[in-house]
Amino acid sequence: MLRAENLTKRYRQGEKEVVALAGFTYAFPLGATAVVGPSGSGKTTLLNLLAGFDLPTEGGVFLEETPLHRLPEDARAEVRLKRMGFVFQQWNLIPTLTAWENVAFPLLLAGIPPKTRRERALELLERVGLEARASHLPSRLSGGEQQRVALARALALDPPILFADEPTGNLDAESREQVASLLFEAGRERTLILVTHDLELAARAERILHLKGGRLAREELLRPTR
Repeated sequence: MLRAENLTKRYRQGEKEVVALAGFTYAFPLGATAVVGPSGSGKTTLLNLLAGFDLPTEGGVFLEETPLHRLPEDARAEVRLKRMGFVFQQWNLIPTLTAWENVAFPLLLAGIPPKTRRERALELLERVGLEARASHLPSRLSGGEQQRVALARALALDPPILFADEPTGNLDAESREQVASLLFEAGRERTLILVTHDLELAARAERILHLKGGRLAREELLRPTR
């Protein structure tokens, strides 16, 4: 569904040209793919390019047959809203909205009617075990609870692609396990692309892509590809 072809990103740093990603080619199948590598290996650059937050210097990103890299920003934003979900290390919840209102926010942007928005948000909060906290503001939620709200929000429009960037990096051990279990459960029915330094978390994916120096060094298959 989502594939990168010769994906390359270069930029200037003073007089020096930096190659953040070089010749990355990969077709992401259904299920969870973890992307690992040392700092500076190109993980975040890859995620930004795949999601259309940034544009490649060379090569392209294709969602089915749609060339994301050739779309204008407003069209890429529409694709992100309706076809992609995002879970970040920083939860990025809107502090003035309750848990259910945060989950419902993508539905509002998509023009879903109010009654349906609320029903869908409450359904997702129940799925992540937070139905009793639906009316709480983020400031009244623990870190693990905020991340579960963020995951519910990412699933609001049932996107076929889910991105997760260090989703358990700020959590304690118990919350980490809760979020990881929910994340990989969601990843079974869609394409999950997980960027992480946590090799234990990465090992729960079906495959691991190892980046080094902006290049795909190797692919490690842990479970059969669907």
